[in-house]
Amino acid sequence: MAEPWWRTGVVYQIYPRSFMDANGDGVGDLRGIAQRLDHLAWLGVDAFWLSPCYPSPMADFGYDVADYCDVDPLFGTLADLDALVAAAHARGLRVLLDWVPNHTSDRHPWFVESRASRGAPKRDWYVWRDPKPDGSPPNNWRSVFGGPAWELDAATGQLYLHSFLKEQPDLDWRNPAVERAMHDVLRFWLDRGIDGFRIDVIQRIAKHPELPDDPPKEGDPYGQLWLCYEENHPDVHAMLRRIRMVLDAYDDRVTVGEVYLLNQAEVARYLGGGDELHLAFNFRFLQAPWSAERFADEVERMERALPPEGWPTLVLSNHDVPRHATRYDDPVHGEARARLAAAMLLTLRGTPFLYQGEEIGMRNVAIPPERLQDPLARTLHPNLARDGERTPMPWDGGPGAGFTTGEPWLPLGPDADRRHVAAQRGDPRSLLSLYRALLALRRAEPALHAGDYERLHAPKGVFAFERRSGDARAFVALNFAGEPCEVAFEDAPVRRALSTDPDRALPSRSGRVALGAAEGLVLVLA
Repeated sequence: MAEPWWRTGVVYQIYPRSFMDANGDGVGDLRGIAQRLDHLAWLGVDAFWLSPCYPSPMADFGYDVADYCDVDPLFGTLADLDALVAAAHARGLRVLLDWVPNHTSDRHPWFVESRASRGAPKRDWYVWRDPKPDGSPPNNWRSVFGGPAWELDAATGQLYLHSFLKEQPDLDWRNPAVERAMHDVLRFWLDRGIDGFRIDVIQRIAKHPELPDDPPKEGDPYGQLWLCYEENHPDVHAMLRRIRMVLDAYDDRVTVGEVYLLNQAEVARYLGGGDELHLAFNFRFLQAPWSAERFADEVERMERALPPEGWPTLVLSNHDVPRHATRYDDPVHGEARARLAAAMLLTLRGTPFLYQGEEIGMRNVAIPPERLQDPLARTLHPNLARDGERTPMPWDGGPGAGFTTGEPWLPLGPDADRRHVAAQRGDPRSLLSLYRALLALRRAEPALHAGDYERLHAPKGVFAFERRSGDARAFVALNFAGEPCEVAFEDAPVRRALSTDPDRALPSRSGRVALGAAEGLVLVLA
């Protein structure tokens, strides 16, 4: 049987506010995305995931959803989204939406009704509790955005739970009516041709039913808590199996979970026996330092944790973390490291997720304090703002970098006049051209898109592995060190080779292979 598309394909994340602005208001939109679909088709990805574009007050830039079944006017209309999906499908691209099941906006009609009175029909759609006798919150849970995870509603005298901002009240998934309503949301989009969902903080939808205090981390000077009861409750797996049943009623659909747990064995449990999530992000891989040994260890740890039919994910950047070209930058080898990261991401076993702009080596942009937008900057600390990785995509060297004819909602990078798509598309030596070549090689070679993985012995500072699918084999060597080295492979003729260094002569046999500083080399055996 053919592998499902999501196992062999590559997914590209689009942050709609910053991808392409079609109407000149400085904010990206759905018609703008449609104008740039040819870039994705040319690049060679198989699908794209849209960060939220639902109606929202934008307290958390769309992750506070006021209507799950429509589009915010900032981004366009539902008809625009339907047209985008049709245009994507015409190009062989699949479309994933960001689904936010843990919480809504406090302006969602469900919550407006819920807070109307203690006896409101939807009161039990959210988590409401009385304060303790001394007036304090029901437990010690903390919001991810700082402060207690409880907000007092003065009109009814009860507090509601919010894992994130107070404008984002948590739904009570233990209420069957909530679960049915959220399944209907999935069907609404699946019926419109959406190919799957990236699911936001899925590990939080099942809290401990008694809402006990979380234990403190002993000796922690900041009073942090162990998150024992507000996330990762065993009941989440039954809920996921029912979500999966909704997806399985449709052909070729996929779920990828933002399971923000740093224990790979726990993350792997969210795949179940092939009856829960299809994919789950591996955040330990994303958070690894620039080290061959650490990346190799994180890959092997996840491989050991996966169930027999499980499939890993590969991601280094997204809208919530500093871009990896920034995290791994280096005064001498910064550009080479960005190229090496591309080779690692697109040759390991698993489904790669690319974040818009990483194909041209976008760095984080320093945002002046007066232009910070992220609520984390306001509620916790400006240094925690995620705006730097959310800045607009530079398409060309003209005014507005081809992103907008207006004032962009966040500043463009200082190198936008040089580091942009048009310049790199015409340069066969560019990072963009390397991404395209790697994507084409990955698509063409079964060993790379579907093969098994085996780590190989290599010198210190080198991550080497073999990919094998039947008789198809490929060797990959990634030199994380700042000096040249030599790697010894099994000697065999090479049918195709690709290096992250455009100037090197490619070997015709594997055997002993020289690697430059921060160079990656892919050898497909004859």
